[in-house]
Amino acid sequence: QVQLVESGGALVQAGGSLRLSCVASGASWMIINTLAWHRQAPGKQRELVATITSRSSTNYDDSVKGRFTVSTDNAKNTGYLQMNSLKPEDTAVYYCETNIWTPATGSQYYWGQGTQVTVSS
Repeated sequence: QVQLVESGGALVQAGGSLRLSCVASGASWMIINTLAWHRQAPGKQRELVATITSRSSTNYDDSVKGRFTVSTDNAKNTGYLQMNSLKPEDTAVYYCETNIWTPATGSQYYWGQGTQVTVSS
C-alpha cells in the first residue's frame, strides 16, 4: 500500500520561503504519473495550487505563478513545492495528491495527511 508523507510546513514571515516535500513509500518500484499540491485555508474550500506530470509539464494557479515551483525526483519517489515570496494569504494546510503506478496496484490516486503553512505579516 502506497503512503504519502508530507513535510516542510512551518511558521514563516511574509516574504520568506519554504520547501514542502511529499515522499511516497510502500512499494519497491513505483512511477509517479502526476503530482499535485492542494491547499485549504480555514473556512475555505480546498484549492489546486500546482501540478506536474511525468513529462515535467507544470501548471500553477494564478495566485502562485512566479512564486511557487513544483518538481519531482523520481529516484527518491518525492515531490516538492518550493514556495518563495510567501504572503499571509498563502496560509493553509497543504496536501499532496499523486497518481502512482505500481506493479501490484496499477495506477491509483493517493493523498497525504497535510502539512501546515502559516505566513505572518
